[in-house]
Amino acid sequence: MTIERSSATLYERVGGREGLARLLRQFYADVRQHGEIGPIFNAQIEHWPAHLEKIADFWSGATGGPLRYSGPMPQRHFPLGLEERHFEAWLELWRRNCRIHLNADAADQMIALAEGIGERLRFLIAYDRNRRAGA
Repeated sequence: MTIERSSATLYERVGGREGLARLLRQFYADVRQHGEIGPIFNAQIEHWPAHLEKIADFWSGATGGPLRYSGPMPQRHFPLGLEERHFEAWLELWRRNCRIHLNADAADQMIALAEGIGERLRFLIAYDRNRRAGA
């Protein structure tokens, strides 16, 4: 028995730019209302439609779609004072939204991708804090 895997990219399987935009709109609507991380995002982002477009650019490239994002994504998070509880809250909302809005395979891959990005971001934030503290 042969298992056939789709050659479609994750970007294509989530519905391309439209699918990403739909997922991100729902996800960030939840983020904005979340008691733990909502205040952080709401204090930083003045124009949500433009932010969602930029985030969709990031996720486009991360999922194998068009490379449209350019910018220092990790560094934008350094001054926010993020702690493990913030990452966990963000990831819990992400997992829930992916499972609601995507098929199981695409949801699993989007969740794994976000978890990997989160691990790298945690490491970079800790490195930056240690560097600033002179450690």
